[in-house]
Amino acid sequence: MNFSYWERKSWLTDVDLTVIGSGIVGLTAALHLRDRFPKAKILILEKGILPQGASTKNAGFACFGSLTELIDDGQHHSENEVLELVKQRIDGLQLLRSTLGDAAIDYQELGGYELFLDSDQELYETCWNQMDRINQLLEPIFKAPVFSSMKNRFRFKNIKEHYSFNPFEGQIDTGKMMGALLQRVLLKNIKILNNITVEELLPDAHQVHIKTDHFEFSTSKVFVATNGFASQLIEESVKPARAQVLITKPIKDLHIQGTFQLDRGYYYFRNIDQRILLGGGRNLDKSGEETTDFAQTTLIQDKLEDLLKTTILPHVDFEIDHRWSGIMGIGETKKPIVKQIGNHVYCGVRLGGMGVAIGSSIGKELAYLLE
Repeated sequence: MNFSYWERKSWLTDVDLTVIGSGIVGLTAALHLRDRFPKAKILILEKGILPQGASTKNAGFACFGSLTELIDDGQHHSENEVLELVKQRIDGLQLLRSTLGDAAIDYQELGGYELFLDSDQELYETCWNQMDRINQLLEPIFKAPVFSSMKNRFRFKNIKEHYSFNPFEGQIDTGKMMGALLQRVLLKNIKILNNITVEELLPDAHQVHIKTDHFEFSTSKVFVATNGFASQLIEESVKPARAQVLITKPIKDLHIQGTFQLDRGYYYFRNIDQRILLGGGRNLDKSGEETTDFAQTTLIQDKLEDLLKTTILPHVDFEIDHRWSGIMGIGETKKPIVKQIGNHVYCGVRLGGMGVAIGSSIGKELAYLLE
């Protein structure tokens, strides 16, 4: 690129700490690095015009796990491990809220609901049989029962008469959240360069040489926070998982409030600005959705529209306003990867679809890997 002396001197010379990815993890890591190293020159590189992964493309659920999810987790993890997963999510949400303030992220604790399809009798019975056990497991964290049964007061169709209710679940405006994080980062004299794709990291004994699609430079330390895109840059066990989403136009007298999950969490929806935001359907084509391609498919979008018509808004006229997709990072376990991966290179990736809940704590943990 045709850099001037001033541009190269100000942005790409004597860079101490470079963060790759400007999502929740990357921005939070940069903030904590600034607190730890007040005089360091910190640079963030972002491949998109806006954060490219899931941080500005998610549904804005401030959640820690539905009843079916926690029951399923118990089949693959010990009770202590499940409790630790929930605690990590709760702690991460508290860190996010305390860092930015509830008003800045439009946090609303309207409760979370899990719906059960009429056809899913076995799952329905399993949840009610396991509810007391899960509540007892979570009692050390919440000091009160988390899950209870509630009648179908929102008049959904083709679901069981009762659904699971969790009063501790909330929702946020992810656009406001990311705007607040970006503003805080800039106020801390941390530079951000957008539309920059990092192509290769070349560490040696003293520093890391970074090759991008526009320029090359060297930095003392690198922190990779690219989550679902991590495998494009580092060799860690992270697979991309695309989540497709749509949102309706405003609906007059919308009576639905809260965050909702359906069919083992493969579908999720919420109210926002008198609209319904609905996402999911990855289970319809799991291998096809293991992609970093930002696109929508007819298979999944048709299913989302069908759910709106038959289950969520069966007697309401609505129009689809917008569709999009985001890329999550998943793996064989739900434990994130936060570690040093080479000379002067660290990573905080594989958030397992829980970026809103744990992104802040993973970012902080990533920053504290540097001794």
